[in-house]
Amino acid sequence: MSCSPCSPKRLPAEWEPQCAVMLTWPHAQTDWADQLDETEETFFAIAEAICRYQSLLISCQSFEQLEGIADRLSEKGIPPERVRLFCVPSNDSWCRDHGPITIYENDHPVLLDFKFNAWGGKFAHEKDDMITRILDELDAFDGAPIRHIDTILEGGSIESDGKGTILTTSTCVLTPTRNAGATRASVENLFRETLGADRVLWLDEGYLAGDDTDSHIDTLARLCDEKTICYVACEDSSDEHFPALKAMKAQLEAMTQRDGSPYRLVPLPMASACISEDGHRLPATYANFLIINGAVLLPVYEVAEDEEAIRVMQTLFPDRTIEPINCRSLIEQHGSLHCVTMQLPAGVFEE
Repeated sequence: MSCSPCSPKRLPAEWEPQCAVMLTWPHAQTDWADQLDETEETFFAIAEAICRYQSLLISCQSFEQLEGIADRLSEKGIPPERVRLFCVPSNDSWCRDHGPITIYENDHPVLLDFKFNAWGGKFAHEKDDMITRILDELDAFDGAPIRHIDTILEGGSIESDGKGTILTTSTCVLTPTRNAGATRASVENLFRETLGADRVLWLDEGYLAGDDTDSHIDTLARLCDEKTICYVACEDSSDEHFPALKAMKAQLEAMTQRDGSPYRLVPLPMASACISEDGHRLPATYANFLIINGAVLLPVYEVAEDEEAIRVMQTLFPDRTIEPINCRSLIEQHGSLHCVTMQLPAGVFEE
């Protein structure tokens, strides 16, 4: 795949400056109902951590819930000007996948509103697919231009280095339940036309038990800077993940930077098995972190590997504060911290 390296479009890297992070708040009419109190505590922990560094945009189900969130954040000492609250109906809370993907076009932010069908029609999604459109109608983005694209693409399925390289997984973006007839060539053309990408790195291996996304890249391997990829490593040959993650590592080792040199690869520990009440393994992954201005929000799971994950993350981001967030409640619904957040790059609105 090739296109002009001087494309006026580009998908910024997550480590670039941001103006805010978006959250879609859980509520009682979703699968979170049986654990809503615990899940809301996790969301408040995420919200509080974000607001230490930048602004927050929250959509929630009702005005009563909106007022309750506002009161609780105020009690935590968060200045009201840090938070934008909107009432928008939702099916669920996976903002990474139903939120806008923001590019820069001629150095100006443009919000791309791709279609969302809950990872190939696995769950109800009609309300979630409308959230970005409704937020735009409510002027949540201060009039930043928005482009509605009649193709399914989830934010968790792509990683960008900000300079035209996209890292993704074939098991996700090529599923016919998302976009019928999708091929590597058609996806690369989509990334070129919408995101300004001129290089696509494909992972065909790797998975997490309990993951509903068909192996989103943000559960397995992440770009940390232009030269570094961290990835989930499994050293236990008796673990069900061992063969697939070993094969994924081999693929990563074969990948090269634009100049032909290999990437610096940094392994993340495999979290000890977290098991749901009905006995299935949950997708606990340290790769599902969120980079924000001055910090990295790292999901932890109350397991032995948490401390090692924090240590590794600090070596990856020595100039940022590592903010561990207990996300055990989130993986009960088969996602984690990055999955429930979506960053808005600098320029979308004035802080």
